[in-house]
Amino acid sequence: MKRVLMPIGILLGSIVITVVLIRNPTRVSESAPEIIPISVRVAEVRSESVQLFIESQGKAQAARQASLSSNVQGPVAWVSPSLEAGAYVKAGEPLLRLELADFETAVARSRATYEQASAEAAFAAADLARINELAAKRLASESELQNAERAATVTSARLADAEAALEQSELDAERSILRAPFNAVVASRDVELGQFVNRAQSVAVLFDADSVDVRVPLAIRQLGYLDVPMGFRGEFDSSQAPQVELVGSYGGKQYKWEGKLLRTEATIDPNSNTVQSIIRIEQPSADLGGETIPLPIGLFVEARISGKLVEDIILLPRSAIRNNSQVLVVDAENKMYYRDVDIFRLEQDRVLISGGLVPGEKICTSPIQAVVDGMSVRPVLEMI
Repeated sequence: MKRVLMPIGILLGSIVITVVLIRNPTRVSESAPEIIPISVRVAEVRSESVQLFIESQGKAQAARQASLSSNVQGPVAWVSPSLEAGAYVKAGEPLLRLELADFETAVARSRATYEQASAEAAFAAADLARINELAAKRLASESELQNAERAATVTSARLADAEAALEQSELDAERSILRAPFNAVVASRDVELGQFVNRAQSVAVLFDADSVDVRVPLAIRQLGYLDVPMGFRGEFDSSQAPQVELVGSYGGKQYKWEGKLLRTEATIDPNSNTVQSIIRIEQPSADLGGETIPLPIGLFVEARISGKLVEDIILLPRSAIRNNSQVLVVDAENKMYYRDVDIFRLEQDRVLISGGLVPGEKICTSPIQAVVDGMSVRPVLEMI
């Protein structure tokens, strides 16, 4: 009996408890969920003046390159020890001398011819003066006077020719010594001792040692950031030429050089859509213990060109830009909204904005993903 009655009692008791719970439910009061605003970093908009810089890179090359050639011909009698690839030579320094014997002989013969012509011209001039005196006294005929005048003219012309020949022979003798036209670095030597050199034959290639050029490409849009007149032909005036800072690594150490933007080329590269610009660097004197050295030709350098100074521009971190041309503005009620802005320039870590914002507004710089217009945030001001 117990085995039958006990399960029946438990079942009846459960049914009674269930009915009581259903008829007397516990009621929970309704309440709105609490929204916790997320914390975001914000930057305050400020209008300021910004100095623009344009960055590029290129290789150093000689500002001037001369192929030294001979104006006369002859065998090489002497070669300067400085006429070696990589050596430095000063302006006017003798680099090579041709055999002088033939030039000295030519000078001696020209001088003898000149002295002979000078004597004949002096005699003809004296004879003409004597005939003129006799003709004035009617003691010389008209034909004698004409002959004396002709002789004086011919001997005077011979004297001028002899004088020019003497000057030419002396000039050729002087040109038998080849000198450096400017302070230079020897790029190559093309002759040897005893070799016969013809007129206009190249004997060496020299690079200017006092100035170096660096050709760097600039994108067309970058030209608008330069403070130079567009379409200007020729070299910029020294007062207009933008300053350039160049940085390069040489011998395991980083060096800096100062230069100026000399000019921009008139043609556009169709492949890269860039314009080549020429930067001129006046070489510093070599100082192995100093902070700078002469810029080596062929060295790869990075250039930082000073551009325009733009007024009333807003400067923000690049992370503040959303959807290419929008920012997130946090209003006075700490609610965040999207806003379109006018971007003046995008740089590697910052953006320059020319319109769409008012100084004093707060811009979100945090990299948040899901944003809903009007969402509440807790702004944390950061300095920019």
